[in-house]
Amino acid sequence: MDNLDRAIVNELQGGFPICERPFEAVAERLGTSEVTLIERIEQLLTQGTLSRFGPMYHAERMGGALVLCAMQVPEEAFERIAETVNAHPEVAHNYARAHSLNMWFVLATETPSRVTEVIDAIQAETGCHVYQMPKLEEYFVGLRLEV
Repeated sequence: MDNLDRAIVNELQGGFPICERPFEAVAERLGTSEVTLIERIEQLLTQGTLSRFGPMYHAERMGGALVLCAMQVPEEAFERIAETVNAHPEVAHNYARAHSLNMWFVLATETPSRVTEVIDAIQAETGCHVYQMPKLEEYFVGLRLEV
């Protein structure tokens, strides 16, 4: 990542403008062009530096579901299984933890019944059990990762 890539990631963590030309507005703040900004975001996604670029929705209010999941994954298979899990578009993010349940991810589905379908598929594809931890209470934690 160069300085412009870092500036893009840092700037876009704080939100995206609601206007006729949002990319142009962000590009202006960053001192670059709209075309360059869009190209850079596409490159960051293609390279895997960014896993996704898009809005965050309150899935339950839209009829969907969110669930935190964890798996116990053999270390030697971690990267392969992470790729399998991440290949599901319902996986919002995935991270490793130093714990017996060493892979954690969030599923965001369009319908509550889809949670079971995706979890069943992940278990069949990986051979690992998926532990579900449904949300009991919601908290908002603002997280910003400066790069």
